Amino acid sequence: MTFTPGQATVFEDAGQIAVLSRAMRKVGRPVVLVPLGRGLHAGHIALIRAARRIRGAVVVVAWAGEELPEAFAAESVDAVYRYSQDALWPRGLRTMVWPVDLDLEPVAETAGRLTLALTLINAVGPSDVVCGEKDYEQLLALQHAVTDLHLGVRVLGVPTVRMPDGLAVSLRNARVAEADREKAVTLSAALTAGAHVAEHGADVVLATARGVLDAAGVASDYLELRGIDLGDAPEKGDARLLIAVELGGVRLTDNVGLPLGIGFKNIEAEQQD
Repeated sequence: MTFTPGQATVFEDAGQIAVLSRAMRKVGRPVVLVPLGRGLHAGHIALIRAARRIRGAVVVVAWAGEELPEAFAAESVDAVYRYSQDALWPRGLRTMVWPVDLDLEPVAETAGRLTLALTLINAVGPSDVVCGEKDYEQLLALQHAVTDLHLGVRVLGVPTVRMPDGLAVSLRNARVAEADREKAVTLSAALTAGAHVAEHGADVVLATARGVLDAAGVASDYLELRGIDLGDAPEKGDARLLIAVELGGVRLTDNVGLPLGIGFKNIEAEQQD
């Protein structure tokens, strides 16, 4: 097979993409995996661009769609590993990697996505993998698995891409009915409001975010303030505010990082102390 860098060369055989990865890493080139599914949106393009910014990177996109998006070549993707679950697991999925249940998203769904991501990592053999912070729990589950299983892969998170009104760009958010769009935007509004009172502590953050939801008549499945490891939130330090809402049969999730007990306006002063 002829491989031309930056031309989104398609590989459909796991053995061939693994050979390419080993060859590139042998000469000191980082191989950066961007694991995608069947859909493509601006958030995914941001992942590809983040991968490209790694010096000397060979960017490999894992893609399950039937048609190859023109955006891959336009964004100078080097290789596309086109996969299917039948090809990955010809005898069916017999092994599932089960993360700790954090009482946020359904753990079975997290496990399914985690197992797929780990399978793609093992098939491609990258030095780095780039994922979005939009699904923060999923990102953290992958980081923990990579660390605990000693896979020797660096996991890089990319900030959530948002629409002008604050709604996170995602395939699920795109399915929200127009009639529910205003309520969907409330998720990011609640997170933003909560984050901007971070200096006042956890109770104020949660009460502020919940007040925005209540004013819009939106009931959340959960509104949680956690540490960046999704354990208990610290009294002072980096934290994560997470939310899930179901609108018209579509489950929406979002999250934002915040300096709890410090506040954004006080970060510089805190760092100097």
